[in-house]
Amino acid sequence: MARAGITVDRLVAAAAELADESGFENVTLSALARHFGVKDASLYSHVRNLHDLRTRLALFAGGELIDRIAAAVAGRAGREALTAFAGAYRSYALEHPGRYAATQIRIDQSLIAGSPALRRTAEITYGMLRAYDLTEPDLTDAVRLLRSTFHGYCVLESAGGFGADRDVTASWEKGVEALHRALTHWPRETGDA
Repeated sequence: MARAGITVDRLVAAAAELADESGFENVTLSALARHFGVKDASLYSHVRNLHDLRTRLALFAGGELIDRIAAAVAGRAGREALTAFAGAYRSYALEHPGRYAATQIRIDQSLIAGSPALRRTAEITYGMLRAYDLTEPDLTDAVRLLRSTFHGYCVLESAGGFGADRDVTASWEKGVEALHRALTHWPRETGDA
């Protein structure tokens, strides 16, 4: 095992590369064993199973994504921060399609609570939305709107799902502006039902 130089970090990094090259669904222990020139069983001293590996990959990719977003939004607020956040999200999703797909898997809530990257994701996302003066439950609704919009757009764009002649980036920018306006004029939850 020592001659292969496998560590958990190297295994996850190789999984990330494989995900981008071949697709997240093709990240398997067998493929990684071939990459390192070892038998599948050798990897079980580093990860429990495929689910464990994919969860580690999701946390790794989520950390990369939020680092990119954090750098983009630093020192910005309101429309500027939203635009920077959206742009960083989109560029990561398009540049790293397999890693991005990993960030969409369901992760056990106990792991989320213990993950600095995922806690940081919430802090930066909610911090970016602070300029819109939203409180719960509106804040959670706004986060869900942003995530579903960004995710849907990126998935469709990467799959070539936009066939009209209109420039895809121009549509993205218009969509982000529409989100800014929606957040600015958010229908507040009043508690009166």
